[in-house]
Amino acid sequence: MAAADKANKEIINLNEVKNDAKSYIEKILGDISKTSASKQMILGVSSGWLTGFMAMRVGKPTALALGGGIILLQIANEKGLIKINWDKVNKNIDKVADKVEEAVTGHPPTALDKAERFVDRQVTKTEEALKNKGKKAKRWYSKVLGEKEMQLKEVHIFIVSFVAGVAIGVGSS
Repeated sequence: MAAADKANKEIINLNEVKNDAKSYIEKILGDISKTSASKQMILGVSSGWLTGFMAMRVGKPTALALGGGIILLQIANEKGLIKINWDKVNKNIDKVADKVEEAVTGHPPTALDKAERFVDRQVTKTEEALKNKGKKAKRWYSKVLGEKEMQLKEVHIFIVSFVAGVAIGVGSS
């Protein structure tokens, strides 16, 4: 019971903070609709600029970090440094997707939707297995010809440096 009271106090405190924030904004801006058109335009442009500026300053690094993290995880998975249990990840994603769909539409997903997801996952697994078999065949073919599997060429260095330059440019802007 004490935990419930504590949670209720926290909710009340959050509501007080929300009300305080509203009163500060109302003190600063007042009722904008009653002001002149030029003041409304200045406030609108300045608040829009501030929002866009903050979105670019905060959004780009966040997207870069999130995307980079996903790419690094995928590379580590491909190289065998980590092993991701994709079946478990997909089951959890399906559960969340089902809850979201039910909350949005008011109806749980149909059996046809679930069957479609299942078939899609099986096709992906089959494609991955065929790709692995293709890699094995390529290695076998390279061994027969006596060539090394991967040879670093100038174009590879250019591509890696180009991608790094793009990443640095996006991150620094």
